[in-house]
Amino acid sequence: MSNQLTGIAASPGLAIAKVYRLNNSAHIPVRSTVTDPKQEVQRFRQAVEQAKQELESIRELTEAKLGAQKAEIFESHLLSLEDPDFIDVIMDNIEQEGINAEYALYEVSQAFINTLMAMDNELLRERAADVRDVSGRLMSGLRGEKYTTVSDIAEESIIIAEDLSPSDTAQLNLDVVRGFITEIGSRTSHSAIMARSLGIPAIVGVGAAAGDIPAGVTVIMDASEGRIVVDPTEEELNAYRAKKEQYDRRQAELSKLKDQPTVSKDGRQVELAANIGSVEDVQKAIDNGAEAIGLFRTEFLYMGRSSFPTEEEQFKVYKYVLEKMEGKPVVIRTLDIGGDKELPYLELPKESNPFLGLRAVRLCLDRQELFRTQLRALLRASRYGQLKIMFPMIAVLEELLEAKRLLQEEKDKLIQEGETVADRIEVGMMIEVPAAALAADSFAAEVDFFSIGTNDLIQYTMAADRMNETVSYLYQPLHPSILRLIQMVIRAAEREGKWVGMCGEMAGDATAIPLLLGLGLHEFSMSAGSILPARELIRELSQEEWAVHAGRALAMRSQNEIKEVVQMLTRSDSK
Repeated sequence: MSNQLTGIAASPGLAIAKVYRLNNSAHIPVRSTVTDPKQEVQRFRQAVEQAKQELESIRELTEAKLGAQKAEIFESHLLSLEDPDFIDVIMDNIEQEGINAEYALYEVSQAFINTLMAMDNELLRERAADVRDVSGRLMSGLRGEKYTTVSDIAEESIIIAEDLSPSDTAQLNLDVVRGFITEIGSRTSHSAIMARSLGIPAIVGVGAAAGDIPAGVTVIMDASEGRIVVDPTEEELNAYRAKKEQYDRRQAELSKLKDQPTVSKDGRQVELAANIGSVEDVQKAIDNGAEAIGLFRTEFLYMGRSSFPTEEEQFKVYKYVLEKMEGKPVVIRTLDIGGDKELPYLELPKESNPFLGLRAVRLCLDRQELFRTQLRALLRASRYGQLKIMFPMIAVLEELLEAKRLLQEEKDKLIQEGETVADRIEVGMMIEVPAAALAADSFAAEVDFFSIGTNDLIQYTMAADRMNETVSYLYQPLHPSILRLIQMVIRAAEREGKWVGMCGEMAGDATAIPLLLGLGLHEFSMSAGSILPARELIRELSQEEWAVHAGRALAMRSQNEIKEVVQMLTRSDSK
């Protein structure tokens, strides 16, 4: 009889194939003494050099397959092999304790991994996978073995592993690998992000039960729902084959909407845009019919490296995105570092609550040279397309006015230097702090647009960390308080003749879209894969009717009540 498991749907799709077990668990060596510690240190150094060569080859392969942005993940791996707190400590332990290199490596790397896994910061916890990858590669080198990779898989397979390292994901042969399942991980882990870039189904965070699935057994993975069927019956196989055919037909049908306008049943036109994090994501946005880039997260230009990107580096990236979009709007958010996104080389002071500390525009106004470099790069690129600049995490009017002042100063300097800058650049701000939503009428006169960042707006309004499983029930996008804040922002903007977009996850939520349309949202920005389903849905809705339904929802008492009504009404709309 089949066995069913569930996990986190990290990258959508359906797959049926036999299991390929990737045994990437750490080798635990025996501690032994060595007669010549200096020779043992030299043996370890050779393993480090070998690992560097292997990683450089993988970095080049990743750049060819996924682009330079994704390849930067391996820069941090290569930096780990230069890190004195890691490499030098291992060599010191070999010499001072006279122990074998394998045990010294195991001892130090486990201490690193345990420290990272104990961190409150999600990003730092995920770095444990990078340390595992580097130390596993070094261990294989010391043992004279080939480091286990997925690149040699020769038949159709679904990979199951404790975790999939970035180098594993980069080497997937998409001709035969149908998907992967991991015991640990989250939607924000490197492997999940790269799976979405590759367009391969992935289910993560399944737990230890995934480790019990034997190699060679057939599994069904429904990565759209996070469901796994182990050793399915013929009846289940037939049912999922039919579901996969239906899924493929559905994708083909949706693709017909790629070049269609996003217009409601009663003629209200809205804009569907894509959220991107790298230049490689632009083509995916175009392929999925994006009418704009509604959010370019520029912090990814700063991550996975050891120093700040230069003005010229940034200029080239912004210019590329603007040109690639061929005159369509591109909203670029200025640096949003802090909270769960850290830059080790920035050397920020330790904060007890970084989500409420020196982050985003607060950091940029505090480190003005950093901010001015980015503003200059943006302004120089502005003549290559329809650029819109957006400031994140604005809480009070003074922050917005200061950011605008610095932007104008850099614009004036560039013009004096003989640089060409676009005559008209829209300047907007994100609404993600409740104080900004409540005072939207004050901000509306000073911006060209608002973009509502619901991910943070919801967690700040509900006082609940969205990454904390024990309070995740409070992360409620359709709670009446959230809908009322959204309505307040839209009304304030409309009184000043300004437009409002949304770039949080809520913008692509099929249950939220009808209400947002009814509330008068002008632009919906989401992951590229959500655009065509959203376009199809909006074309079936009447904005006028949903304005009435949204008004009623604002008076309801709970998210559950609102969801039930929306789902009932959308079902009746589709009949």
